[in-house]
Amino acid sequence: MEQMQIKNLYDLNETIAAPLFDGATYPWELLPKIGAYILELGNTLPQDKYEKRGENIWIAKSATVAPTAYINGPCIIDEDAEIRHCAFIRGNAIVGKGAVVGNSTELKNVILFNKVQVPHYNYVGDSILGFKAHMGAGSITSNVKSDKSLVVVKSSFGNIETGLKKMGAMLGDNVEIGCNSVLNPGTVIGRCTNVYPTSSVRGFIKADSIFKKDGTVVDKN
Repeated sequence: MEQMQIKNLYDLNETIAAPLFDGATYPWELLPKIGAYILELGNTLPQDKYEKRGENIWIAKSATVAPTAYINGPCIIDEDAEIRHCAFIRGNAIVGKGAVVGNSTELKNVILFNKVQVPHYNYVGDSILGFKAHMGAGSITSNVKSDKSLVVVKSSFGNIETGLKKMGAMLGDNVEIGCNSVLNPGTVIGRCTNVYPTSSVRGFIKADSIFKKDGTVVDKN
């Protein structure tokens, strides 16, 4: 269970949302709190670095936002982030410093740590992506079970009931997701792990490993 805890997945120095993690053990505990945290933090951001655009939307002046992007609040886009053509941010989203939200990528109720890249046709919902995590083109988080039951995080050392109807994926720092992969509800991937393209991933995948398309998990050399 400890491998899935916040302290073993994320470097909290790499997100403006670090205070939100205080007192929590597992990252999915934060999902219901993201919107309220944005409203609290947004009103304290320095006006020399951030500007408020629309209702409850704070964008760093150094960020680049394409005119075709749609952004709904509450939302914070941090310094030097890039929001590309036709990105769709539905709200309750924190986009970290230097992060890239690409063409036709959709975000909803997420925390993207600094330097995260979701650059091409990604859906990221009810998820937290750690420092420098990268999702290849067309890879998505699936955040609702087909039977609409509550999400359970499954692992070889036991299962954890989240109490949440919606939970996508918790990606640790430096995780690489291959193109056109699906991260099923309740996926947790440890730091520095790679997932092969076109994979279907479920449950906990340990740090410093490789998840192959057939579901085999091997240690990195």
